Amino acid sequence: MKKKFLIVAAFLLFGSQAFSGGFQVALQGQRQIGMAHTGTALAFDASSVFFNPGSLAFTIKNNVSVGGSLIRSRVKYIAWQETDAPSNYQSETESPLGTPFALYASYGLKDSRFKFGLGVYTPYGSSVKWPSDWKGYSVLRSLKLQSVFIQPTVSFRLSDKIGIGAGFVYATGGVELQKGIGALALQNGFSEAGLKGSANGLGYNIGIHAKLSEDLSFGLDYRSRVDMKVKDGEATFIVPPSTSGVLGLFPPGGKTSFSATLPLPATLSAGLAWKAGPKLLLALDYNLVYWSAYKELRFDYGASVNGAMSTASPRNYKDASIIRFGAEYQASQKFAVRAGYYFDQTPVGDGYMTPETPDANRNCFTAGLGYHVSDKLSVDASFLYVEGNTREQSPSDILVNAPDSFVPGTYKIRVFVPGISLSYNF
Repeated sequence: MKKKFLIVAAFLLFGSQAFSGGFQVALQGQRQIGMAHTGTALAFDASSVFFNPGSLAFTIKNNVSVGGSLIRSRVKYIAWQETDAPSNYQSETESPLGTPFALYASYGLKDSRFKFGLGVYTPYGSSVKWPSDWKGYSVLRSLKLQSVFIQPTVSFRLSDKIGIGAGFVYATGGVELQKGIGALALQNGFSEAGLKGSANGLGYNIGIHAKLSEDLSFGLDYRSRVDMKVKDGEATFIVPPSTSGVLGLFPPGGKTSFSATLPLPATLSAGLAWKAGPKLLLALDYNLVYWSAYKELRFDYGASVNGAMSTASPRNYKDASIIRFGAEYQASQKFAVRAGYYFDQTPVGDGYMTPETPDANRNCFTAGLGYHVSDKLSVDASFLYVEGNTREQSPSDILVNAPDSFVPGTYKIRVFVPGISLSYNF
């Protein structure tokens, strides 16, 4: 039980749900979402602040756009099937709706080669809630993660064919979680650990946009690693006084502070956009996410926890790729339809899945609509469906990787994400 408590925080504060490929929230522009979230080679509007600052200088009009999505995710868990004693136990998350958003603005003088932009968006974050009686209560009950990136940007058109751009990123966020405390959670349902803290970090976004021909464009973008630093977070432990031999494991008063640094990995994106006809636009993006930066999660405490001032939990993530294909068809002067598909490779190796939503390779399907209300005002809507591969984790898989932090069994995830945005040109 001591070991179970010792690692209570070391894998939960920012777990795979927030920092794996599956929950790197790809919802930064509704028009792009409808096209499989392609955008590296596109110069639609102020959303280029995120997708490629080099493309911003090629946007025709000044623009303000605001949009949001509703994430509805479901994770199904089936207990590990023992050879001599098959189990029929199943559980499913009761997660609340996630609400990521994006706000962009751009401005430049009519004949200027410069364009300036600002983006406020949510690239990481999620909410997970398991039933209070589920099998893995001692590993996780609920987790709420939030992050907001603020990015002022400048873009410069070197010529009629090439543009460059760069943005500074300030990231801020927070976390709240609850879980049972090892064996105590089985003996006393109200024996619980809670973590709460805020985090911030700095980064940058640079890109180049090239018009290879009248109908073909190329884009290259690099979003840097952002180290999210938690300082003076609060850890709270609720333990019944009647539980003998346990209170000495916890800080006085059941509370202490903690600090940690979490790497949000760098992403390199390359894209092509082809005007295949007067009404058809095709786009292809490739994203390489440098998840190998996430080796372990270390926590330093303000007071001794089970005789130690720090803990560490292994992650050993792998770099992962995402391939995206999208299309837009201009059905009429005012109305456009969109569709797309992308394959999202998991960075999480065997034996490292956690119940924050175990990550697996995912097939993602998108659709979207666009409507020009007037020359200045447009509305875009999108829908994303994510189908995660069924993934099994056996006790032997996790034997050497902090076994008290993981729940063996079979996991399956589905995600439904509708979204809408308004865009105003001036």
